[in-house]
Amino acid sequence: MFAYYLEIIVLSLIQGISEFIPVSSSAHLILASQINQFNINTLQIDVSLHAGSLIAILLYFWKDLIGIFKDKKLLALIFLGSTPLLVVGLILYSTELIYNLRNIKVITWSTLIFAILLFFSDKKKVKKKIQNDLKIKDILIIGLSQILAFIPGASRSGVVMTSCRYLKFNRVDSAKISFFLSIPALAGASFLGLNDISKEGIDFNNVIIFTTLFSFIFSFFTIKFLLYFLNRFSLKVFVFYRIFLFFILLIIAYT
Repeated sequence: MFAYYLEIIVLSLIQGISEFIPVSSSAHLILASQINQFNINTLQIDVSLHAGSLIAILLYFWKDLIGIFKDKKLLALIFLGSTPLLVVGLILYSTELIYNLRNIKVITWSTLIFAILLFFSDKKKVKKKIQNDLKIKDILIIGLSQILAFIPGASRSGVVMTSCRYLKFNRVDSAKISFFLSIPALAGASFLGLNDISKEGIDFNNVIIFTTLFSFIFSFFTIKFLLYFLNRFSLKVFVFYRIFLFFILLIIAYT
């Protein structure tokens, strides 16, 4: 039983931290499950992990979200930016192609490629802020780039932050745009997961409760830390981590 709940804590920790920093939560969850041979119901865990992160976002940014709902233009932009990911995600889910994307070699090389893109994007000078400079053209580019997040190892937050930095938004605003766009993404993932669970009958048990709780806790503090970090430092640490992870994955994938 101890090992069972330890698995929940480990997966919740990975989700809570890696969902919001540019290192790919799906890649880390896949790797952790493969290396440790976790036995927990994957579907229930996936739904609970996403739900915990979603609740953390909603609670941390509740004041900002109220402001967004009052600002119809910004609300429309967030909705527009979320649409490509939701549409493509629904297509991949309905055709079951999404289950064929989880490949260790794909994770390996996308980890390196998107690290390089992140590195060069972070060299851009800051010229734009969300409130004054986020336009339809910007959000369309950011929204379309989110589709790349379906590549394991790409990282949805990493792709969004990379796009935002190329578009010359500052690091904190880039992270905030990523956070706001994560709400529809996490909600969509949770909804589709619940739809799958409902076909088998929802078993609201301790696994769901504890996983959601721990995912929420780790997600909440990761959001707080990331915003503090980006106010003071660059994104290089995440680039170096991804390169380090690449070499580990390279060994795992080809030996």
